[in-house]
Amino acid sequence: MDHEGYIKFNCNWIKSCNIPILKLKKINYWRQKLYALGLIGAYSNGIGFGNISIRITNSEKFVITGSATGNIKKLNGSHYAKVIAYDLEKNRLTCKGPIKASSESLTHASLYKSDKKIRGVMHVHNLGLWKHLINKVNKVPSTSKNVAYGSQEIAEDIVRLFKETDVKNKKIIAMRGHKGGIISFGKNLDEAGKILLSYPSHFFFSPIRNCSK
Repeated sequence: MDHEGYIKFNCNWIKSCNIPILKLKKINYWRQKLYALGLIGAYSNGIGFGNISIRITNSEKFVITGSATGNIKKLNGSHYAKVIAYDLEKNRLTCKGPIKASSESLTHASLYKSDKKIRGVMHVHNLGLWKHLINKVNKVPSTSKNVAYGSQEIAEDIVRLFKETDVKNKKIIAMRGHKGGIISFGKNLDEAGKILLSYPSHFFFSPIRNCSK
């Protein structure tokens, strides 16, 4: 279960005004779609899951959904943050915006750092698809069982996958130490979404959620 909002890295948050919603058109479209499919949201106890990001052109900076926004049905400019600097080895990150960046921001950073062609990342939750992806027949690259979500270790483990597996071609990762957690990525969010939704539609459903209007 994703305890979205429990940040495990040193976060330097520079509070600033909302990000103009017109600049968020593509990321907001996909966030809304993933929410409708139950791939981003919140459990009945209010704990959120899932996040989405997009690279800022020609840089290692990126825009990502804010911490603890999984339970909000429709996001606006107040719900996104810009990650403007990070250091995986020192487990720290600097973000700017009206809200702190997602607790999974270092995970996203590790993907952008590993492959300059990645421009969109989705982290979703779906237990059925997760089990499908880690079984022997349908196995995809996966992080180690003993690394926790949002941690420096999982960021480092993703860097390892780019060195030791064909994850660059598969463009999807099962997070073994993060039950139900799945990451897809691509040259843009459309590609990341296409890869994720290429799996059988019966995996996608809307779970019971504690939603904010």
